[in-house]
Amino acid sequence: MSVEDPPAESPEQRLRRIEAVTDADLAHLDVEDLLNALLERVRTLLVVDTAAVLLLDPSGTQLIATAAQGIEDEVQQGVRIPLGKGFAGRIAAEKQAVILDEINPTNVHNPLLLERGIRSMLGVPLLIGGRVLGVLHVGTLSPRRFTDEDRHLLQLVGDRVALATQARISHAERTAAGALQRSLLPAELPTVEGLEFAARYVPGNGAVGGDWYDVFGLPSGRLCIVMGDVAGSGLAAAVTMGRLRTVLRAYALDLEDPADLLSKVDEHILLFEPATLATALCATLEPEHQTLLISTAGHPPPALAGPDRSAEILKLHHDLPLGVDPTRPRHSSTISLTSGSTICFYTDGLIERRDASLDAGLDRLRQAMTPDRAGPACAAIMSQLVGSDRIRDDIAILTLSREPTT
Repeated sequence: MSVEDPPAESPEQRLRRIEAVTDADLAHLDVEDLLNALLERVRTLLVVDTAAVLLLDPSGTQLIATAAQGIEDEVQQGVRIPLGKGFAGRIAAEKQAVILDEINPTNVHNPLLLERGIRSMLGVPLLIGGRVLGVLHVGTLSPRRFTDEDRHLLQLVGDRVALATQARISHAERTAAGALQRSLLPAELPTVEGLEFAARYVPGNGAVGGDWYDVFGLPSGRLCIVMGDVAGSGLAAAVTMGRLRTVLRAYALDLEDPADLLSKVDEHILLFEPATLATALCATLEPEHQTLLISTAGHPPPALAGPDRSAEILKLHHDLPLGVDPTRPRHSSTISLTSGSTICFYTDGLIERRDASLDAGLDRLRQAMTPDRAGPACAAIMSQLVGSDRIRDDIAILTLSREPTT
């Protein structure tokens, strides 16, 4: 069979057609619809029979068929290609274009390509700042000599596709992370006679992450208070945060010592989420509200203010963060919560600044602490430590005050 070449077209004509690949009329589309629209234009631009985009999964080990034209089975059957395997896997691993003048079982991993009768293929990596986002490939049902010009043209298109796709994915992830964060933070803090709670959450640079707080009752009548911070940002950190929050709540049904609770969460991370790193502070308040039992896993210590003493940063046994070494013992400290006292739990975004030391941040918090009710105390802390500053890291803050006895 003779090799077919596409009709001649000047580079200028083809470049003008590239400019239409991501024009304004696609701006309203979501990721899937955007990719399908782009692939249809790619087929016309390069005069090919098939076009497909495979995106790298969050683990960075597999390419997932996300959109296809002319070979829709890839998406419908959920095709996954291991990084480094076959045609698409090789493109992603090497971050270079690959041309196959004649495909066969030795140079492709996906049998659908052979079943559909594809003869020749060209693929390019989708790159964002040198990082692989996925692979764009095209194919023909008759033999085709893809040229260096074809390769260059498809890479130009691939660069535009990568930028447009990353923008849609980032927006979708921010939206999903925000919704997840809002759904997992307590919609309403508990009403407990003799206590008052107040809390705030502020995303750093407008992007949510893995900070969380939680307050819930235990079967014994104690209250459990949790403040945590998962390393990372965006949807991945928010999802991990949600899992750890659920795990901790489940263990709290049987364990009430905060050190034991955090040890069990650490075991969970070792077995099921070994890549996770998080700090957390867990406290239980006994029913009479006079004593707090607190354990910290690499988390900054609370600040406490009382009517009969100066505000202070609590000195606790500072154990390792979660996800470092679950064999190391954890410790709980007993803290008295006297009548009229207020305690502040927070994540490090409240006290850390690039132009100041951590000690300076802790000292600012100590000075902002007053034995006021939880609501005014929380507002005063945020006003004095944040004010009009642009926040780079998430901030979660929870204040608890014990009403004065008459």
